Amino acid sequence: MINPQKYRFQGFTLIELSIVLVIIGLIVGGILVGRDLISAAGVRAQISQIEKYQASVNTFHSKYGYLPGDIPTPIAGQYGFTAGSWPGQGDGNGYIQGSWGNNATGQMGIVTFGGETALLWVDLSIAKLTDGGFSTAGPTPPLSTVPLNQIGLYMPTAKIGQGNFVYVWSGGWKEWYPPSHVDNPPGDETMYFGLSAVIGNSTSNGFGFSNPGLTVSQAYAIDAKSDDGLPQSGKVLAMYQTYNAVWASGGASGATGETISGAYTAGTGAPTTNATAGSSTTCYDNNSGSGPQQYSVSQNNGAGLNCALSFAFQ
Repeated sequence: MINPQKYRFQGFTLIELSIVLVIIGLIVGGILVGRDLISAAGVRAQISQIEKYQASVNTFHSKYGYLPGDIPTPIAGQYGFTAGSWPGQGDGNGYIQGSWGNNATGQMGIVTFGGETALLWVDLSIAKLTDGGFSTAGPTPPLSTVPLNQIGLYMPTAKIGQGNFVYVWSGGWKEWYPPSHVDNPPGDETMYFGLSAVIGNSTSNGFGFSNPGLTVSQAYAIDAKSDDGLPQSGKVLAMYQTYNAVWASGGASGATGETISGAYTAGTGAPTTNATAGSSTTCYDNNSGSGPQQYSVSQNNGAGLNCALSFAFQ
């Protein structure tokens, strides 16, 4: 005769269920903590990289009397550095500037990935003041059609990854276009390390194109640790280079970019307190109010890949 007690299912006690739930909670918590630690490490590494390049530029200037990439052409060869070959390159004016890709008359107020902005990395490499070698870059823009897997030969790959690179540009939101304007000194007279996802250059004129490559949370963390935590003020700005200097304000990217800073009219593209609504595509907003813009960390938990940054030279 079959004994039903022998096959009776023995359920979990409340204590056993509690232990299982605690274990699951610890596993989930560990995963989340690990993810946060990895993210924080990436932010620290990126800040350290920018600081290292800033120190390299300052060391170069102290040793040679000029900024890398800006050494006057007659002097550059004496030190073993690459001399500029277009008018305005290697002019020793104290600014790292690009050049208009198809213009041999030296329109140096245009933001590109050529000219002195490319020579800076070459000079730092020759002086052994940067990791990696960038001898592929040259003084004559454009970089033409550089494959994505070769962009790292022209500028450093960002420590934070995600397709980002570190580059140099000048002028800020006051930089402007068209090429008939020679802006010397450039725009707001500030030079920047840019941090965005570089996607290449125009084949016709040498303009560099890039996209936002930082999440809102990453951009806010970097800005807060390095500066004031605000996207449109201080030494760290939510601005990047794509064809011209643009705010990472959300919207289209690539050749047209977002609101092009100073496009066609000097002074446009200034920081704004206009009402800005947050969305899943914005890097910053002011909750449709009238105060300063804030990083949109409340949108999509700050996970949107909507931001890029620029760090003013110190």
